[in-house]
Amino acid sequence: MKYCRPFFRINYRRPFIVGLHLALVVLANYLAFWLRFDGAIPEMQRMLCMQMLPWLVLIRGLTFIPFRLYQGLWRYTGIWDLRNLTAGVGASTLVFYGLVRWGIALNSYPRAVFFIDAILLMALLGGIRLTGRLYRELWHPKREKRVLIYGAGDAGAMIVRDMKNNPFYDYEPVGFVDDNPAKVGQWIHGVRVLGTRRDLAKVIVEEAPHTLLAAMPRVEAVTLREIVKALEPFKVPIQVLPNLRDVMDGKVSVNQIRNLSIEDLLDRAPVGLDHQPVKHLIAGKRVLVTGAGGSIGSELCRQIASLQPALLVLYERYENGLYAVTNELPARNSSCPACPVIGDVTDANRVHAVIAEHRPEVIFHAAAHKHVPLMEQNPCEAVKNNILGTRIVANAAAQYGAERFILISTDKAVNPSSVMGATKRVAELLVQGMNDVGQGVFAVVRFGNVLGSNGSVVPRFLEQINAGGPVTVTHPEIRRYFMLIPEAVQLVLHAAVLAKGGDIFVLEMGEQIKVLDLARNLIRLAGLLPEQEIPITFVGLRPGEKLAEELVGVDETVEPSSVEKVLRVRPRWLPEASFLALQISELERLAARGESGAVIEQLCEVVPTFRPGSEWNPSTTKT
Repeated sequence: MKYCRPFFRINYRRPFIVGLHLALVVLANYLAFWLRFDGAIPEMQRMLCMQMLPWLVLIRGLTFIPFRLYQGLWRYTGIWDLRNLTAGVGASTLVFYGLVRWGIALNSYPRAVFFIDAILLMALLGGIRLTGRLYRELWHPKREKRVLIYGAGDAGAMIVRDMKNNPFYDYEPVGFVDDNPAKVGQWIHGVRVLGTRRDLAKVIVEEAPHTLLAAMPRVEAVTLREIVKALEPFKVPIQVLPNLRDVMDGKVSVNQIRNLSIEDLLDRAPVGLDHQPVKHLIAGKRVLVTGAGGSIGSELCRQIASLQPALLVLYERYENGLYAVTNELPARNSSCPACPVIGDVTDANRVHAVIAEHRPEVIFHAAAHKHVPLMEQNPCEAVKNNILGTRIVANAAAQYGAERFILISTDKAVNPSSVMGATKRVAELLVQGMNDVGQGVFAVVRFGNVLGSNGSVVPRFLEQINAGGPVTVTHPEIRRYFMLIPEAVQLVLHAAVLAKGGDIFVLEMGEQIKVLDLARNLIRLAGLLPEQEIPITFVGLRPGEKLAEELVGVDETVEPSSVEKVLRVRPRWLPEASFLALQISELERLAARGESGAVIEQLCEVVPTFRPGSEWNPSTTKT
């Protein structure tokens, strides 16, 4: 018995559909006569109806074939089916009219019947097609997951239609919320637009949704942050649709719904950048990356490996990080020859030996000490790694003919308040000065915090949330630039193409985000309520920390470049090369002797904007 229903569908479905259509042809014709004569059909007209009915059935039955009215699944009936149905009925009516008027010449056949018959038949054929859809929408089983949809546009309409058309989804749309007041009160696929963003709290209370779906594939990060903030008092998870750049055909469906992530709340790098210049820079070249096992260095290696270099040299002193990225690359790009090298950038002999052996044409110098509080306590080590290490690698690059040397710097080098920032600023000055020494192009790329990098704030917040709190924030007003690692590295590579020598490029990172807001958003994304379930405590600014970071110094000007989101920085002043060389030599000497206080004094002399131990707020700085 279990095979009876499929057997019926396969063997008898088409004859049943054809028979049903022809039966409706007969019914529509009879009803047309009945309506034309007000329910009392004269005998002569009845005989005329019976005489021409076989011809009508034959004509319509044959005409429906090329219009595919016997095919298709009625549960998916749409505009395409309605178009074919109208064309099939219209064409068969014209053929039948020609037969009656000029073929058989029956002038007594009522003209009104042609029109009434066609209209009734379209209504009957359309009605049986919509019956299945109406049944599923009006009598579908109750679904457990009530969803409020933010965005009453094309994406929202698509997602609601998909929910209603597929009974196996567990979503029940309870309403729309949209920023356009003109849409409030309107209905989309039987679901009402309940209000705007200002009404969100009231709608949540009234409708009690289990989740909110942001159905706006082009939504900006600032809008999502405002939605998260508005929903903070409610334990309602937020879900999103993929960005339109991730949807190949521009259509969205329920199975593309995903949970909101912290990455969605950040301003994103632009899409559509031309990869050809970057590929031209890297393809067929020997490339070396220092700090290859770190967050930025490892992502640089991943993206460079995809650009088909002749050789990728991974230079790193931390063996676990180097081991991880070296094992990852073959799985991603099996054709890229990679050479892992254990070494320290402060070891001049090792650096020169490696560069002399492999002769890299492009060098990305990402190795650095970056943790601000640790470098405050260890200023001599910051000088050794960030200044001495940069000088050694840059000198080796110049000596062995590297075509391009790119220093990965930081926004903390701008008007620095920390030892780490000051040492990175000295490294920037050193690299700018190298253009007068070597034949290659030496340039700097500067950006802020990258989300999820080793030791960054997000992993620490997540650990504290998983432990039940409290989440510790240094200051309620502290702000930072944030960017995703892959997007930051993508822009670094484009900046490397633009470099002409002595450049400093800044990655435009959108607006600064309050770290407190970031912490609250992470708690909400974890499905918990800030303050109520996970407390937030303030522990005070750490040594060397600023309230807010900057991307351009008081002694610099900025201008756009030919690549969106990449800006070129022009210094108003640069130290003399001989003076800088003497100052750096003295810094290295003091660091080697472990004289921390003298190192800080020397940094102040080299970097006039360095303010050690101060709470530096750039909003109070005159430019």
